[in-house]
Amino acid sequence: MKTDKNWWKHFFNDIYLTTDARSVCNSALTKKETTLVEKTLKFKKNDSLLDLCGGSGRHSLELAKRGYCDITVLDYSPHLVNLGRKQAKKYGLSIKFKRKDARFTGLKSSNYSAVFVMSNSFGYFQDEKDNLRILKEIYRLLKKGGKTLLDLTDPDYVRRRLKPFSWHKADKDTTVYRNREVKGNLIRAREVVVSKTNGILRDGSYCERLYNKRKIRHLLKTAGFKGISIKNNLSLHKKQKDYGFLTQRMFVTACKS
Repeated sequence: MKTDKNWWKHFFNDIYLTTDARSVCNSALTKKETTLVEKTLKFKKNDSLLDLCGGSGRHSLELAKRGYCDITVLDYSPHLVNLGRKQAKKYGLSIKFKRKDARFTGLKSSNYSAVFVMSNSFGYFQDEKDNLRILKEIYRLLKKGGKTLLDLTDPDYVRRRLKPFSWHKADKDTTVYRNREVKGNLIRAREVVVSKTNGILRDGSYCERLYNKRKIRHLLKTAGFKGISIKNNLSLHKKQKDYGFLTQRMFVTACKS
């Protein structure tokens, strides 16, 4: 299965919000994940927070509703960034949205108390140097003593349990079909989205890296991080179904000393 190395530049649009609505448009799941982020990073209400690769900022919107007042969301997708801005305006929330590449954010150094990367949004690059570049950028952006959180796919679950084929009805009109294969440390998927009304909406592929504990520790240490902690076997969805790469997850935290 071949994958365009720049698949992530065009994949996250309105179709994505339909195909992945069970996760990214699930308010109960978002609240649950946000609470876990709070408990894990233990930041304060006035801390400067960065939601990196944060899409429409669903976790940041929830944090702002809980009283956090200095939040920035950065994502490459113009569709998701614009949607986040509209939602923040709708609810009267003060959140800064930036459309940038996570490798080269252009944000101020040593400015953030915490940087979190949720929903398996790390590991999109087939060249590991680019994934390491993101970790080095996070390190640059954090204040001394600041923490980062990576929400990753649990690789053990993927190798044991992830089925090579899945399908689900995204809504009354739309069905999503996925073929998936694991080769080495890469997982590739072909996604076909079919509408009863409009036919095929998407036929494309994407690719992500799988990180075991040893590999992600090595990358974080290479980027300069200390105090690395890893918690796996996290199942956050209420119902036991196939949610793809988000079915079972691994939370990784690290500190800038």
